[in-house]
Amino acid sequence: MRSKKRHFAESARSWCKQKDRAPRTCSTTCSTTTNSCTKSVPGLGSLSSTCKKSQQTTLQTSLSQSIPYEKTSARWVSITESIAFHIAKDMTPIAVVEQQGFKRMLKTLDPRYKLPSRHFFSRQELPRLYTRERERLAADLAQVVHYALTTDMWSSRTCEPYMCVTMHYIVEWEMKSACLQTTYFPQDHTGENIAEALGDVTTTWMLNPNPVAITTVNGSNIVSAVQSKQWLRMQCFGHRLHLAIGHGMQNSKITRAINICKKNVAAFSYSWKRRRELAEAQVQLNLPAHQLITESPTRWGSRVQMVERVLEQERALAKVLSADKKTRPLVLTWQDIEVLEAIQRALKPLQEFTDALSGEGYVTLSYVRPVLHLFNSKLLAPQEGDGELANTIRHTILTYLNDKYSEPSTSDLLDMASFVDPRFRGTYVCSEKLAALKERVIYEAQELLANDAAPNQVSPQSAAEQCFVTDPAPPVAKKKTLASFFEQDATPSAFSPRESIQNELSSYFQSVCLDSKADPLQWWREHEVAYPALSSLARKYLCVPATSSPSERIFSCSGNIVTCQRASLKPDTVDRLVFLAKNLEM
Repeated sequence: MRSKKRHFAESARSWCKQKDRAPRTCSTTCSTTTNSCTKSVPGLGSLSSTCKKSQQTTLQTSLSQSIPYEKTSARWVSITESIAFHIAKDMTPIAVVEQQGFKRMLKTLDPRYKLPSRHFFSRQELPRLYTRERERLAADLAQVVHYALTTDMWSSRTCEPYMCVTMHYIVEWEMKSACLQTTYFPQDHTGENIAEALGDVTTTWMLNPNPVAITTVNGSNIVSAVQSKQWLRMQCFGHRLHLAIGHGMQNSKITRAINICKKNVAAFSYSWKRRRELAEAQVQLNLPAHQLITESPTRWGSRVQMVERVLEQERALAKVLSADKKTRPLVLTWQDIEVLEAIQRALKPLQEFTDALSGEGYVTLSYVRPVLHLFNSKLLAPQEGDGELANTIRHTILTYLNDKYSEPSTSDLLDMASFVDPRFRGTYVCSEKLAALKERVIYEAQELLANDAAPNQVSPQSAAEQCFVTDPAPPVAKKKTLASFFEQDATPSAFSPRESIQNELSSYFQSVCLDSKADPLQWWREHEVAYPALSSLARKYLCVPATSSPSERIFSCSGNIVTCQRASLKPDTVDRLVFLAKNLEM
């Protein structure tokens, strides 16, 4: 009986699937909202099936999807600008617009968009974006009075020399930075030529010809250029610390231990078999599965990291190297290990300061004086139980730093920056120099206030012209109110400008000290009204960067643009692409 019912049901279903015929005993009820069809067959109950309605696109819809956008339409312009922004900001080769994957992605996102050629982006869209961004930056810099610069020289992969200049300033108590230019510099790198190029930068951007300071490395040509411009030069703290550590490492024992470290790293860097054996030894000795670190000659922190990693993996390295006669002499002796441990103890505490003082989005110069004080009092002070070698390294580094930062111009700049920082004020200024520093603060604050008030004064010519203007009709007398009897006379302040600044200084010293982790620019934003003279000094000196790392970041950006696949870029194109990559904002 069940087989007959099953056979009947299958026959009914196959009959219902036919296009032109339907079972007479089957009553069909279709729902247009749910696209479901219920069929009733006697003896079988209800059979439900789904009716898939063919959804054919209309002629108008298909035509609208196939017609490309007009090049003047807002949609086409918006997508094109976004592609140009992607190429510039992400340092992507312009040839990406000709790659199949990129074309397919755009076709999937919007079939109506017709992608222009690479020549359109290189000759029209990117130059237009560069012009617009340059005009925007020029408008922003037109209101800037106090700013600082950094500069450095660099050679590309094709050995083409460039000089980059970055600018740093404070607007509405926010730290701002901009890449002004990456100039092709084929002439000799003499101090005279560099000074001329720096002058061209300030002239081109119509800046104040005298920046607050310029932060550079210690190359003799750059130092000579800054001196010829009579600008105040801030020594790059990272470069000075690198040179100080180099002086501290001038020891025969240290040289031997460092060379052994480098040979250990090289032995495992170019042999996949030794790397495999090292991984097996790490598992057997229960050591972290870390790779060795190669030292970079220009970054002293990489040497500390190399030494630290070799000491961590010393047992695994000895097990692998001692198994081969050729590499057995590379095994570290106990004397080498003692020297490496002394280097690690002396330099490890200094590793974080270079990174902390290399930022661009926050105040860094005011930290240099407290950091030097911390080096003298704690980090580089002789430590009992660390051995003679570690203390010798500390003493050599400290002596070098104290000597270089004792120059009068550099020392005064550091004192002023620390003084106008509400986290430090006069804490790290020598007591013998504090009185002279206060006098300097008063003198410079008076000059700043006078310069700010000068544009608001009426010129003699305009005052004379006003004498020939007919007097306006006298105002209609109004009835006095009760409040008029309590109005104060509009007389000038009883304090002179010097006395007002002295009052600000007294209040500034008596105010609550700011936490060392707080943002000094936020504090000045909230107290600018209470300290108008001191806030002008803070805006002037806190914008100076402590290191020339912003210029080095430009080199990294340039290296990502002038690659092996893009080695034929013209200098003007490099300047334009670097400018857009560093200055474009979302």
